Amino acid sequence: MASMGEQNGVVSTRPVMADNRSFADFEPAVKKPKRNKFAFACAILASLTSILLGYDIGVMSGAIIYIQEDLKINDVQKEILMGILNVYSLVGSCAAGRTSDWVGRRYTIVLAGAIFFLGALLMGFATSYAFLMVGRFVAGIGVGYALMIAPVYTAEVSPASSRGFLTSFPEVFINGGILLGYVSNYAFSKLPTDLGWRFMLGVGAIPSVFLAVGVLAMPESPRWLVMQGRLGEAKKVLDKTSDSIEEAQLRLSEIKEAAGIPQECTDDVVKVQKRSHGEGVWKELLLYPTPAVRHVLICGIGIHFFQQASGIDAVVLYSPTIFEKAGITSSDGKLLATVAVGFVKTITILIATFLLDRIGRRPLLLSSIIGMVASLTTLGFSLTIIDHSHEKIPWAIGLCITMFWLTWRCSR
Repeated sequence: MASMGEQNGVVSTRPVMADNRSFADFEPAVKKPKRNKFAFACAILASLTSILLGYDIGVMSGAIIYIQEDLKINDVQKEILMGILNVYSLVGSCAAGRTSDWVGRRYTIVLAGAIFFLGALLMGFATSYAFLMVGRFVAGIGVGYALMIAPVYTAEVSPASSRGFLTSFPEVFINGGILLGYVSNYAFSKLPTDLGWRFMLGVGAIPSVFLAVGVLAMPESPRWLVMQGRLGEAKKVLDKTSDSIEEAQLRLSEIKEAAGIPQECTDDVVKVQKRSHGEGVWKELLLYPTPAVRHVLICGIGIHFFQQASGIDAVVLYSPTIFEKAGITSSDGKLLATVAVGFVKTITILIATFLLDRIGRRPLLLSSIIGMVASLTTLGFSLTIIDHSHEKIPWAIGLCITMFWLTWRCSR
């Protein structure tokens, strides 16, 4: 056995055997660390907030059938009621950033659940369109809080090895919430019209109760703890949510650097200089961004904008109307069809979640974009054919239902 290897005049410092095989060839492959169960549980509990958004979207698509019949609202009022949620949730998301820095991520999740709980009750007891819009506003604020805080908390507690997998949980629970909304529509569709839609909307308060209870088992975000100078508590959380002690120390070091805390500081509690409320960050992002920051900003905004601008939310909200166009005329049939499609979408998003770290984000994103463009274009074409025909066209109906399913499969 030689202690040194030499090829083409280049001396190798790696020990080799007599037959020029390196000892590295016999070393066991590096094993992927086991999934951190504590971080996994924290991600699930935090992502439960996303059920609120999904449920509100799903349940409104069916409840609007009975709301329009009971309250005698016109199509414009119907469209405003269904679409205004995105405006309200934008307000909630903007406020949630400041709130999460003030009281912490964990209590922001509690606040999101409490606001949505109130909004669901207001919608459930609404006696007029104006009353219903007030409830919709309150629920929308809660949805905005939930939509912002769930991925932030999940990213801050997740170890690097499974961060992609765990940060996809909010999307999984959004789709689970949509499915629950569809099931609620079908379950309460047998009640009298004036009671059915109120139960559909009011039952949405139940998930927020479970959310508030589940938060008690969650630790606070280690990043927020460091920002508050509570290094001892942050270290304990990082030790539990990291794959190794070395990774926990590295994560703590990175957070301390971001917070402006000296690396040599080992006290459990330190005084941290209070920073501005994000003004510097906005200037760095919008006014004086570096080329790298500008690239990330354009990609992030562009992806999310075109995701929403594609019209997938309209497909979700108007799914019973689409099925009616496709020939399913009974209310029970339309609601049952949406339950079936919601189930398929939930299964599909679970599969994509498990493929995220294996295949990569970009291939999945590109494939979903191609699928969305093709399915939405074909869906619009088939609906146009059906709408302008005076008799049923089986191939157009089949194509419409198939493209509707594919649109859901490729979305998000």
